[in-house]
Amino acid sequence: MKDHYHTIEYYVENKVATIRLNRPEAFNAFTAEMNKEIIDALRYAEKDRDARCIVMTGAGKGFCAGEDLGGVDENTNHADFLRKRYHPMVKAIKNTSKPIVAAVNGTAAGAGMSLALAADFRLMSADAKFISAFTNIGLLPDSGFLYMLPRIVGYAKAMEIAVLGKPIHAKDAYEIGLVTEVYEPSEWDEKVKEFVTSLAQIPPKSFSLIKRYLLDSMHEPFSHFLEKEAQAQRIAGLTKDHIEGLNAFKERRKPEFMGE
Repeated sequence: MKDHYHTIEYYVENKVATIRLNRPEAFNAFTAEMNKEIIDALRYAEKDRDARCIVMTGAGKGFCAGEDLGGVDENTNHADFLRKRYHPMVKAIKNTSKPIVAAVNGTAAGAGMSLALAADFRLMSADAKFISAFTNIGLLPDSGFLYMLPRIVGYAKAMEIAVLGKPIHAKDAYEIGLVTEVYEPSEWDEKVKEFVTSLAQIPPKSFSLIKRYLLDSMHEPFSHFLEKEAQAQRIAGLTKDHIEGLNAFKERRKPEFMGE
């Protein structure tokens, strides 16, 4: 366990690394220190051989309320603000080869919603909600929000969410494909643990290639992508996990993937 963080917690159990935003008194609103610590924890988890999946969640009642606006005023250069603090954070999420799950335990607002959108999977408590919030203070959604949201829910629905700023409750989020699963608060911890533990059993090389090439497929020509797909399949086919999967299929047993 890394014990030098001040605004987050990091620990690993059953091959799952947890990054818990830990400013519950401020509904886990971002500060410069928190941005840096999240990036550091993601890089640490990427290299941590004991971690095969990463879950990001919040302490207390909120997931993340977005930026702590106490440090923002008329002199703030918003472009530099994003380049220095938020762009490196969402890039670190997208560049991480391991599965990242946003366990949205409470309200995810503003850049907190952007953080959840950047994850590979989103789980949501039935009493949680998403709030775009940016237009409420005369800004546009940032931190990759406008890139990721239409790729998840489509252009028209993304426009509604980004502009109108209406809260999106868990049931509606599930219906539009914004979240993978919704769990009742009474079973939240148990169900999240089941999901991420199962995800940690997936062959790491298979997942990392799927994540990389799904992102590439958004902008590459079809014929070019097919060649990259073939190369990726060759890489996956050389892993020990592939051989284990084949043997388990032929022997009619559950495979035991070792991450090799």
